[in-house]
Amino acid sequence: MKRNTFRAMALAVTMTPLAWLSANAAAGVALTHVHGLTYAADGATLLVPSHHGLAVYSSGQWSKAPGPEHDYMGFTGTRNALYSSGHPAPGSGLKNPFGLIKSTDGGKSWKQLVLQGESDFHTLAASYGTNAVYVVNPHPNSQMGTQGVYFTTNDGEKWQRAEAAGLAGRIHGLAVHPSDSTTVVAAADQGLFLSKDAGVSFKPVASGKRVLAATFTFNGNEIWWSGYDGGPTLSVLDLRSGEKPRTVNLPDLGEDAVSFIAQNPVRTSEMAIATFKKSIFISQNAGKSWSRIADQGATVADPAVAGMKGRP
Repeated sequence: MKRNTFRAMALAVTMTPLAWLSANAAAGVALTHVHGLTYAADGATLLVPSHHGLAVYSSGQWSKAPGPEHDYMGFTGTRNALYSSGHPAPGSGLKNPFGLIKSTDGGKSWKQLVLQGESDFHTLAASYGTNAVYVVNPHPNSQMGTQGVYFTTNDGEKWQRAEAAGLAGRIHGLAVHPSDSTTVVAAADQGLFLSKDAGVSFKPVASGKRVLAATFTFNGNEIWWSGYDGGPTLSVLDLRSGEKPRTVNLPDLGEDAVSFIAQNPVRTSEMAIATFKKSIFISQNAGKSWSRIADQGATVADPAVAGMKGRP
């Protein structure tokens, strides 16, 4: 699949609800874009940043989150905060672009940390337990002299450039270890690359194939990543065993592919994936089977999972 195809996927806004989308569809909640995917720390809600604020999936139902309808980019969550970049909602009075912003109340309000009016980070990742933030900087700004990978461990007060030796190809995504801020993985055109020295050097752990997204599991033992190799793929690498990656079952995605991956921090066998064409699926059994909760931007309620809120 060519890069232009993925760009077209990411920008597509046409919604094509299937015949089975019925009265259970959540009225008024549509995903015009999907710019991230993360669970709240209590595991009860899945947060989906879109072009007009946050969409929330909880107990089988969709709703709009309270708070400003910003255009969130690089959206990610940690144990006690949400981080994002992007563009402010009209009339908010905030500088555009955001630079780096942070919320400690689930997205109801946001604090502009640094680089307001200077940078928009489309690729951003944070360590769940340490709040270290890594970004791919697209152009120089007042704190970053060049393009490349940078990280901060103090909410942007100081940034350090990662030399990224050994990292090859365009970066599509980053993921940071949940408890070790110096361990980071990059999803790139030429494979999956792992660094254990805060990005000074990277080594390929899966090479020769385009990798599109990646995430660490909360115990830090596994890396889940997606790719495209004649069709969409989803794989898991166990960092402890040294064994070859295993393939995870995917629903029928056709010409689509997985753009974001998230794990529930409470029900750790629950995984969520989003696609370039704005479909979202949830698995309750670590990828053995999947339920569709959004189809190309049209959200779908699922009464079958009602009552699961907070269940371990």
